Amino acid sequence: MLYSRALIPTVKEAPADAANASHTLLVRGGYIRKVGAGMYDFLPLGLRALRKIESIVREEMNRAGAQEILMPALLPAEYFKETGRWDVYGDTLFRLKDRKGAEFHLGPTHEEIVTDIARREIKSWRDMPMNLYQVQSKYRDEPRPRGGLLRCREFLMKDAYSFDITEEAARASYETMRKAYCAVFDRMGLTYRMVAADPGAIGGSTSAEFQVLADSGEDAIVACDNCDYAANVEIATVKVGAPPDGGSAAEDEKKKVHTPKVGTIEDVSKFLNLPKDRFLKSLVYLANKEIVLAVVRGDHDLNEIRLARALGVDEVFMANDADVQKATGAAVGFAGPVGFKGKIVVDRAAAQVKNAATGANESDQHFTGVNMGRDWQGEVADIRLATTGDACPSCETGKLKTYRGIEAGHIFILGTRYSEKMGAQYSDEKQEKKPIVMGCYGIGVSRLVATAIEQNHDENGIKWPMAVAPYQVHLVTLGKEENVATEASRLYDDLRARGVDVLWDDRDERPGVKFKDADLLGMPLRITIGAKSLANGNIELKPRTEADPKKAELVPVADAARVIDERIKAALRA
Repeated sequence: MLYSRALIPTVKEAPADAANASHTLLVRGGYIRKVGAGMYDFLPLGLRALRKIESIVREEMNRAGAQEILMPALLPAEYFKETGRWDVYGDTLFRLKDRKGAEFHLGPTHEEIVTDIARREIKSWRDMPMNLYQVQSKYRDEPRPRGGLLRCREFLMKDAYSFDITEEAARASYETMRKAYCAVFDRMGLTYRMVAADPGAIGGSTSAEFQVLADSGEDAIVACDNCDYAANVEIATVKVGAPPDGGSAAEDEKKKVHTPKVGTIEDVSKFLNLPKDRFLKSLVYLANKEIVLAVVRGDHDLNEIRLARALGVDEVFMANDADVQKATGAAVGFAGPVGFKGKIVVDRAAAQVKNAATGANESDQHFTGVNMGRDWQGEVADIRLATTGDACPSCETGKLKTYRGIEAGHIFILGTRYSEKMGAQYSDEKQEKKPIVMGCYGIGVSRLVATAIEQNHDENGIKWPMAVAPYQVHLVTLGKEENVATEASRLYDDLRARGVDVLWDDRDERPGVKFKDADLLGMPLRITIGAKSLANGNIELKPRTEADPKKAELVPVADAARVIDERIKAALRA
């Protein structure tokens, strides 16, 4: 493609709402343009990158034996009502009515629709295993769309669904998809971890995320430094070690202490001259309209998903200031379990703390010398967030380390959750009816465009991995000499004949402008042809990953096409 004929509207300034590198660079490089909150145009370069990723995903799905279908994005409400998710998804659904008043929604995911296909088309155990997938737009009314392509209201997703006769067979399908996902992310050149995860509204018995490691990731994951254990912090567990005092201290007398205007753990820790691990942090939550007090150790954070599981509800919400005051009789920051009238859930580590300090449910007052059992009672559960330094729950000596990640893929074993509700059955060898065992597997295709950049960029621009770069070669010509144009045209045609994607910057611009744009756009190989290098029979080759702007390799003109083609093929094999 000739740069002079291409739509590449680069800009110098980052968008005002950009909070990460991918959002900034995709807009500055003319890859995308914002249409509305969480909605983007893909301009030519952005679409080329998207299609490259789509191609990799399709190739690996097909290689794994999945069959591509296409389901509608506009869905009748009846299917989600059949499984109960019409209410579960709540405000996340884009809901609408047709001219006759019938209810519809835009699909956030397609479990119900593909289960409807299964109950109509799968009749016998001989019809399975089967795996159907699509690459389709999804729609979710995100309350805070952000991060450019990382969290959108409309996004492109690959969703696959497996159908099997037994749980064991479903696990085999799950393993096939796990390998296919690893192949996708390996081919894209991404650094990632597969971690245990919460299934959320999708449901199911087994769930794992593929987290691409990036400092800008909105997900926190923990991984052991000694074994293969890795999990999203939402579901990660930890071993409970010895209490802060070793558990041998005698019980002190409970005392009330005046603590004016010191409502945070940090402030009251300094005020009372006690370490944070000797405090009980008390947090007021709403669970199905019931007020609940969650108690964790002062140096720990609460895991809301584990709290919800302990309470047997789908979700919990932190109470507002008015609810906190009503429940405790005190200002925010002074809640505590002693005398609290309501349900109390306490983390295992917090339950071990002797002679603890905690809020007294009275403004500007705390208790010291508090002991569970003597002074208060609660239901003990594992409700805290895992963090760096915690003991690994899977091995004897390992410690957990926290990473930031971007969820790029999610795989589930659904079991019979959907098939039983929707009557998707098959006849076994004895002609007995049994529910189909299902799995589902999602990859955020459009999110991967941004994810690749979050892991591959510098202060000058994008560093595309070879497999997903819009163009593999950025050809830059310097000067107006006839021999420069002739050699550039010859190399351009030769590379294209070899199947290489080439962007030729043929603009009448200064070298500095062309090099700056080349760094911003981030194609893997930059080829420079100028009169000076041609005088010695060479062209300049510089990988985008080379940090030194002055370091370029001289390649003889006669060998240029072959050398470049070999470098590209080697990068794609790596």
